[in-house]
Amino acid sequence: MATIGNFDGVHLGHQRILDKVIAEARARDKLATVMLFEPQPQEFFAGEGAPARLMSLRDKLIALRRHGVDQVLCARFNERFRSLTAEAFVRDLLVAGLGIDYLVVGDDFRFGCGRDGDFDYLRRAGERFGFEVTDTPTCQVDGARVSSTRVRGALESGDFALAERLLGRPYGISGRVRHGDKIGRTLGMPTVNLALKRPVSPLQGVFAVRVCGGGLDGQPGAANLGTRPAVNGRENRLEVHLLDFQGDLYDAHLSVCFHRFVRPETNFDSLDELKAAMRRDLEQVKAFFAQDDGL
Repeated sequence: MATIGNFDGVHLGHQRILDKVIAEARARDKLATVMLFEPQPQEFFAGEGAPARLMSLRDKLIALRRHGVDQVLCARFNERFRSLTAEAFVRDLLVAGLGIDYLVVGDDFRFGCGRDGDFDYLRRAGERFGFEVTDTPTCQVDGARVSSTRVRGALESGDFALAERLLGRPYGISGRVRHGDKIGRTLGMPTVNLALKRPVSPLQGVFAVRVCGGGLDGQPGAANLGTRPAVNGRENRLEVHLLDFQGDLYDAHLSVCFHRFVRPETNFDSLDELKAAMRRDLEQVKAFFAQDDGL
């Protein structure tokens, strides 16, 4: 019992596919299996020009497990994989490799080096090799199709409420806390620093966030996501100043959920200007959470 795709974001459309695979697997006493790709195909072809990734592989695996998936086959998408014909994909991967007997695909699934494989191709191949294929109807929210592209658009426009409806949960980024350059501490606003491990982020700027993990449960904070041009930064990173918190979170794995866009990332002429902007950011974040908690 399997499905195939990128599953970037594991949004409501993906969840509809997963529900179908899991239900069929339980009915047949089989394992619910997801096959996905690393890097994602668009990342292989376009590199840093690819759409921003919504999820790291780790977060994706966690989300799939929480949804009830039993096992994940992660295929390395390289030149050899890219060159597979639709015939070889079915014969070598699905039949010989997975021993597939039931496959669920999304309504836009295509495969093979010429992208000539689609649902009709799979249906015919299933008749030949003895496996069943079913697709899933389009999942819609507010009359429009749910997709990873739409989630990215909602995030870029700062519409976190729409992103949450498309995902079925608040949008978050997770990572392990590491040592930074301690600039926030010298400015009176210490931060926890998370490496993003992705070339392009779907978000950039300053945000009101809630943080879980490391003993925290929805702790409010002000986050900066980007390269920090004001301090000559280059690496894309996530820094969070936690409100009303003191403690050591080094090496903890944290999940940062985004709730409000505050301002874009800005290059300031001096550290004094940066410090003043950070104080204004903090006041906006505190006001947002005071209103949010009062609802």
